[in-house]
Amino acid sequence: MKLLAKSLAAASLAACAVSAAPAIAQVQGRIATVDVTRAIIGTSALQTAYNQVSTTYSAQIETRRAKNEQRQTLLQGFDTNNDNEVNDAELQAAQSSPQFAQLQTLEQEIAQLSNQIDSARVYAIEQIFAQYPTSVQEVVTQQQIQMVFTPGSVLYAPPAADITQQVTTSLNTKVPSVQIVPPAGWQPSRQGVQLFQDIQQTLVAAQVLQQRQQAAQQGNQQSPKAARAGTRTRGGRA
Repeated sequence: MKLLAKSLAAASLAACAVSAAPAIAQVQGRIATVDVTRAIIGTSALQTAYNQVSTTYSAQIETRRAKNEQRQTLLQGFDTNNDNEVNDAELQAAQSSPQFAQLQTLEQEIAQLSNQIDSARVYAIEQIFAQYPTSVQEVVTQQQIQMVFTPGSVLYAPPAADITQQVTTSLNTKVPSVQIVPPAGWQPSRQGVQLFQDIQQTLVAAQVLQQRQQAAQQGNQQSPKAARAGTRTRGGRA
């Protein structure tokens, strides 16, 4: 239902953009797009904060890693048909075992550790985002932009319309650094959590793309070597 609602909302936005095209064409000034996720990822404050989280919360990160390994070991014990998956029947059968209670305890501990680590990152993101509207307004004023859209709300926009980098530059000036240890009683906002999730997805996607590119480059480097080896072999036989 949520996916359908989101699709309908996107379709409505597209329809409005098409119907409003003649009016937009009459606007005097630039029309721009800005991606809040990329704008925040590009800031030096976020990059520094993420590095600091890895250092400050290194004990929690290492403990979480170790507990994840324990969890995987327990799950392997529940995999009675050895298909590397624990299905509902196997999980149901394991509920009466002492190991299942241990698994639940581990999952709670992992969630608590993840909450500490992720909260530090959300806290850093919220501090940067607090200056995001001001930075957008600054770039809009400087470049005499009349309308700003998110990339997902337009069917097409030329690369020159993207002001994300300019917004990042403004954020770097306004937020040179952030804190990573939330104060007592702090609670993350819904928008901060959503931004964190979007940033994590973007970073993971970029990492996967980089790994694929590296694998492709290694494959291209090995192919000529294999071809040359095959040529030498054929030459020797001749």
